[in-house]
Amino acid sequence: MTQTVAFGPELRRWRETRRLSQLALAGSAEVSQRHLSYLETGKSRPSREMVLHLGRTMELSLRDQNGLLAA
Repeated sequence: MTQTVAFGPELRRWRETRRLSQLALAGSAEVSQRHLSYLETGKSRPSREMVLHLGRTMELSLRDQNGLLAA
């Protein structure tokens, strides 16, 4: 049985794995820190394009980007 993880916690896990603050990732991705915070806490749902953009910004592999899309 496959267990799915919510997008927000998965995004946060990858951000912390990459040793990035919300502010640093937001700056690199050219989004506001508030929006990134809302994504991580589930207050906002990302578009497919935003998920891929954040994945590319964090230099995730295609497999890991697909994992973010599935979350």
